[in-house]
Amino acid sequence: MAVMSPIDFDAEYLRHKVRETYDRVARDPYDTYHFHRGPDYARDYLGYDPAELAALPPISVDRFAGVGNPFAAGDIHPGETILDHACGAGTDLLIAARRSGPEGRAIGVDMTPMMRECAQLGAQLAGLADRVEIRGGRYEALPVPDASIDVVISNGVVNLAPDKTRVFREIHRVLKPGGRLYLADVVVARELTLDARANPDLWAACIAGALVEEELPAIAKSVGLRHGRLVGCYDCFRNTSAADKVAKDLKVHGVTFFAVK
Repeated sequence: MAVMSPIDFDAEYLRHKVRETYDRVARDPYDTYHFHRGPDYARDYLGYDPAELAALPPISVDRFAGVGNPFAAGDIHPGETILDHACGAGTDLLIAARRSGPEGRAIGVDMTPMMRECAQLGAQLAGLADRVEIRGGRYEALPVPDASIDVVISNGVVNLAPDKTRVFREIHRVLKPGGRLYLADVVVARELTLDARANPDLWAACIAGALVEEELPAIAKSVGLRHGRLVGCYDCFRNTSAADKVAKDLKVHGVTFFAVK
C-alpha cells in the first residue's frame, strides 16, 4: 500500500512546496498552475451546484482547487458541526455552513496563512462569519477535540500527506460516533514506481502521493471507519500539465469516498 512515503522522503520540503504553491494560488488564482481552479471548473468538471457557487464570494470560489465533489457523498443536516481539513479559501466550507443553517457550525483548518485569510474574508462577505471559524493547523494534528464533529470534509489533500494512516486516524478521532467522512481525493490505477514516489515535486503535483483506488476503503477500515465506498469519479486533471507528468496507464483521476465512524 502507498500509505507511507519512502523512508528517506523529505516531508518538510514537501510541506514547503505545498505551502508555497497554495500561497501563490491565494495571492493570484489566475496564474498558470498544474491544476484547474475556479467556479466553472467546479461546476463543469465536478458537478457542483451552479446556484450554490454563484452565491459565494469570488475570493473563495476563484481559488477553489478541489479534485472531486465531497457533497456527492451525502447530505449536510441542519445544526451539524462540519470540519473542512485543509479548507483552502473556503468554498466547500461555506457551502457546508449554508447547508447546516444558523444552528450549525463550520470549522476550517489550513496550514497556509494566506488561504486562511481568504477563507475568513469569504465567510464575512457571505454573511456566514457567525457560524464559520478558521483555524491554523495540519490534518495530521487537527486542532479540535475528540468526538466533536458530525462531518469531516476533505477535498484533494490526503494525497499530499506523507503518512496517510495518521491523517485517517485523526479523522476518526475527531468524528462523533456515527459521524461521516465526505472525502474527495486523487487516486491512480496502479502504484507508482519508488523513484516517482520519492520525488517531492511530483508529490506537490498531487500525483506521487495518490493512493491506488482500492486502498481508500482499506485504509479507512484499518483505523475503524465503516461502510467505506466510492460514490463518484472525476476527470479532474483533464487538459492540465499534471496529466503530462505521468504514464497514461496510471489513469490519474479524482473520486469521492464515503465512510462513517
